[in-house]
Order: sequence, then structure tokens, then C-alpha cells
Amino acid sequence: MNKRLLIIDDEETILFAFQKYFHHRHGYSVQCARELEEAEALVVCGSFDLVIVDLSLSGKGSYEGLEFLRFVRQHSPEARVILLTAFATPAIENEAKRRGAHALLKKPRPLAEIARIADELFRGAA
Repeated sequence: MNKRLLIIDDEETILFAFQKYFHHRHGYSVQCARELEEAEALVVCGSFDLVIVDLSLSGKGSYEGLEFLRFVRQHSPEARVILLTAFATPAIENEAKRRGAHALLKKPRPLAEIARIADELFRGAA
């Protein structure tokens, strides 16, 4: 059974790279969203094993990714969630964990490392 992955990021090149990598190298069924509302609709209409969401979806200094954490915890509580950001602070990391993120990773991060962390999250859930 393929694991279902939702990737949320406002940068098209990141979505493209993640989609190709996780689908072709790891066999995930991948859906992508560029905006919070689109991601919420996908979660309501389907289930995901893993969600990778960027902290800032509408420009530097925004925190839609944190908003989305609460939403995904309510609608897809079994999903593993990785929050990505180039602007990590201890306060953001604490808030992300409080809202249900399983991991907070600083950008940039090699795709292989993100995939390794995702695998560790799944092993820990078993």
C-alpha cells in the first residue's frame, strides 16, 4: 500500500522537487497545495499518512503552517506532520510541537534527510 503524502508550500519548485522525489524514490502517492485553503480542502476530502507543510505560505513572516497544524490534527489525527521553515526560533518550535507537529526542520534540508525523518516517524508510530 502506498503512503499518502500532502505537501504544502507556496514555492512551485519545492512542490515539484518533493513530489518527484517522494513519488519516484519512495513510492508515495503525492498531492500538493500552494495555499492554506487548498490544503484544508484536500485534508477534508481525503486522508494522508504524512503532511509536510511550510511555516510561511504567503511571504516572509507569515505563520499559516502553524494554523494548518491545528486543522490537520482535528481532521486527520493519524497523519504524521513535518513543519519546514527557514525562520525557526525556539518559540516557533515550541508552538509547532504544542499544535501537533512531529518534527520541525529548518530549510534548506536535503530531500533524503527529510525522507529518512519521515521513515523514522512511521517506525515510531508502529
